[in-house]
Amino acid sequence: MKKQLHEAIQYPDEAFPYIIYTHTNHGSIPEGRGVNDLHWHEELQITLVTNGKLTIQINGIDYDLETGQAIFINKSVLHVVTQLTHDGQYVSFNFPEKLLAFYSDSAMEKSYVLPYTNSFLLSLVIKGDAEWQKQILQILWYMKKEFEIKKNWGWQYEISIKTVQLWLILISNISLSSEESSKHNRLQQERLQLMLSFIHQNYTNNITLKEIAEAAHLSVSECTRSFKKSIHMTPYYYLVKYRIKRSCELLESTEYTITEIARRVGFNHVNHFIQSFKKHRDITPKEFRKLEMNWLHLEK
Repeated sequence: MKKQLHEAIQYPDEAFPYIIYTHTNHGSIPEGRGVNDLHWHEELQITLVTNGKLTIQINGIDYDLETGQAIFINKSVLHVVTQLTHDGQYVSFNFPEKLLAFYSDSAMEKSYVLPYTNSFLLSLVIKGDAEWQKQILQILWYMKKEFEIKKNWGWQYEISIKTVQLWLILISNISLSSEESSKHNRLQQERLQLMLSFIHQNYTNNITLKEIAEAAHLSVSECTRSFKKSIHMTPYYYLVKYRIKRSCELLESTEYTITEIARRVGFNHVNHFIQSFKKHRDITPKEFRKLEMNWLHLEK
């Protein structure tokens, strides 16, 4: 199965488009895009670190967050948690911008929502240094508790009111910038998404650097520069890393031979696959499969 960069979020209740994910190194509840899973979605997101420390990469910039700190991520922005301490846990609140607008074409939407969600603002760290940041963090902890209980009559109203309150505090304390550098960041983001999407859709084929670059109408040198600046690796390294990631899923969930898995994830030669796997994971595919099987038996 080819996993897309774009995440189409499935809400538990379509009549209340709001979801909170709890992420650890072991997975996500409900199932979602967790650690080391680069993606973007049309919803706004606020991530709160509830235990340990994490590093989240947004548009090529790493942000280190500790327990009790949070970050706002705008819609359609590529992001990935690259590191999470072994005991780490974080929750992500995801909701559409229309929740903040009350109704379409409202004064709220025109003046207080779209100017920010359609701006060049990609993210905002909320560490609790200022009083307004402390207020936002308090609201996030409250909403987390409300989501876990979901018993109180009118809890959806409570969550909606708190989210709008949080949003008003946030936009009251930031200034929108229309600098050229901000426009460049957004353009860079869009080009990178095109190239990464191309890799995710075609990694099983023998794709070239030129083809990756052409997906975003860039030269090969500009493509390489964009990758290095945004996600700190070359396009080829990302391609191999992604193929290894997909192979891990096949090693865990199927009984395909190592040779068959190598072919299915885009390696022409099984020896190249084994060498690349060992370089990225420090063990061979066979050893990885054996370890995963042992973990499964232990959990049972």
